[in-house]
Amino acid sequence: MNSSNLRSIVAMLIAVGFFALMDAVLKTLAARYPVLQIAALRGLTALPLVFLYISWRGAWHTVLRVRWPLHVLRGVLGIVMLTLFTLGVRTLPLSAAYTLFFISPLLITALSVPVLKERVPAAHWWAIGAGFIGVLIALRPSGEDLQAGLVTVGGLAVLGAALCYAVAAVTGRLASRTDSSEALILTMMVAMALGAGALALPNWQPIARADLPLLLALAITGFCGQLAITEAFRHGQASIVAPFEYSALAWGLGLDWLIWQALPSSHTWLGAAIVIGSGLYLIRREKRITEVHASAEHP
Repeated sequence: MNSSNLRSIVAMLIAVGFFALMDAVLKTLAARYPVLQIAALRGLTALPLVFLYISWRGAWHTVLRVRWPLHVLRGVLGIVMLTLFTLGVRTLPLSAAYTLFFISPLLITALSVPVLKERVPAAHWWAIGAGFIGVLIALRPSGEDLQAGLVTVGGLAVLGAALCYAVAAVTGRLASRTDSSEALILTMMVAMALGAGALALPNWQPIARADLPLLLALAITGFCGQLAITEAFRHGQASIVAPFEYSALAWGLGLDWLIWQALPSSHTWLGAAIVIGSGLYLIRREKRITEVHASAEHP
């Protein structure tokens, strides 16, 4: 393994850790504030750090020359995604939410056909189908779950968030062909701050002073996670780095146990294994296809 890939793997593990800590903060805040307000706070707390980062990079000249329709769409999807995900983790353990959210790479592959005009081999469609079966297994409600409404609200909310994330990711790929990464980050945070803020304003709850450290943690973990994941994909091969996103499940299990003394049920474990296995298969196939194309171009 070359040093660039090793560096990128470390960056991905760090990114996943920061995002898991951010999700734990979101879950904690979700018990106290409306979900739209939390989405707005995510944008508001991140903006000062984003401004400093763009200034440090000297990239302000790149953030206005963008394809605005794509950025507006990403902003709307980002608000809906974070709102639904926060609604989901309000009732679900982080590990269960991650299991359902892991369907997003499969959705991105499926969406790449009509949107990005990419060709998806038949074997990939079988993997996507297996991933959906894994989600159904993980989502399978017990009698207690149905009575508490955990699956109908929490599980479906996370699946909706995964769909929004997948569409936003494909939109981001389109935008990144001409627009800078700084523009992508800035417009997303502005959309959350202003868009979610306007929607949350009628039911805005005063922020308790005791929760200010949580808001600081929300800003730092989200910002550092974004920087780390950008670094991960900047230097390493995507097919090698991407599988380490699944380390989020280990973080979710650890945080569930340490903070909420909760562990997922057996059907969640089985569903997680199928979904992760499907994702790893897709990544491995993509790596092989890339290697074949590279050897054909450079015999």
